Amino acid sequence: MKKEHHYYVYILASKRNGTLYIGVSNSLYRRSLEHRLKQKKDSFTAKHNIYKLVYFEQYKYIQDAISREKQMKKWNRAWKIRLIEKENSSWRDLFNDME
Repeated sequence: MKKEHHYYVYILASKRNGTLYIGVSNSLYRRSLEHRLKQKKDSFTAKHNIYKLVYFEQYKYIQDAISREKQMKKWNRAWKIRLIEKENSSWRDLFNDME
């Protein structure tokens, strides 16, 4: 029996209406924790203090997640903010709901 995989497209923010980062991962918890701990000190997220998980989508296939990530990265800022606020109007850190 094949193990079912999950892939995630996620948006991190420095604060409400702050700097945004879009990424993709097969482990949302692990990747979010890496951003929080600033494991890559010279990364964009570490330099700009971006670690709050404010939005994510789950996919069954990695190709779908990567396509969605690329699509979202092309969006203008207003569209990204609208997407976040539709699902998470208070910009609550969703990382706190995981574990």
